[in-house]
Amino acid sequence: MFLAQKFLSGVINVVSNNIDQFVPTDPPPPRRPAVYAEQHESNEEKQFRRVFQQLAGDDMEVSPKELMDILNRIVTKRKMCSDSTGKLGFHEFKQLWDNIKKWQGVYKTYDADCSGLIGADELPNAFRAAGFPLNDELFSMIIRRYSDECGNMDFDNYIGCLVRLDSMCRAFKTLDKDHNGTIKVNVQEWLQLTMYS
Repeated sequence: MFLAQKFLSGVINVVSNNIDQFVPTDPPPPRRPAVYAEQHESNEEKQFRRVFQQLAGDDMEVSPKELMDILNRIVTKRKMCSDSTGKLGFHEFKQLWDNIKKWQGVYKTYDADCSGLIGADELPNAFRAAGFPLNDELFSMIIRRYSDECGNMDFDNYIGCLVRLDSMCRAFKTLDKDHNGTIKVNVQEWLQLTMYS
């Protein structure tokens, strides 16, 4: 138990000491009635809404399984050279989509040889370019979790890690009410935060 507490406090200190360096995206705007949204959207957003409706179905929400299926279809077709409901609405999905497009561009830049991997020596810059300047301790933990035995990272693990980092940073900033870089949570809040993300 002592080791677990020491580990958790170390993780919290690593994150809280550097939270101002992270640049997570802004949360999606509050949900508005579809009629209002459609009247005030750009042509690109209207087109994206039609595609989303085809993917999401009548309920206009994407479950975790539907999201996994959609992302698998998208990733396999491409050649590689917030409200805790458990589902994504249109704006949440669009935000995720925009992030993935941006991160895919970063990935392609750092996978210059088109091997499908970013080398261990290029990863710190690839994370920094994606908006996450990690300290050495946190970066080492991420490498152990998301990279292969040589420290190389493929596209799926890179995106999965960035999605997790982004959601955890946004959750932290939401809980950091006085913006001092620290939060206080009880064990139930901690479990809910870490198990859900």
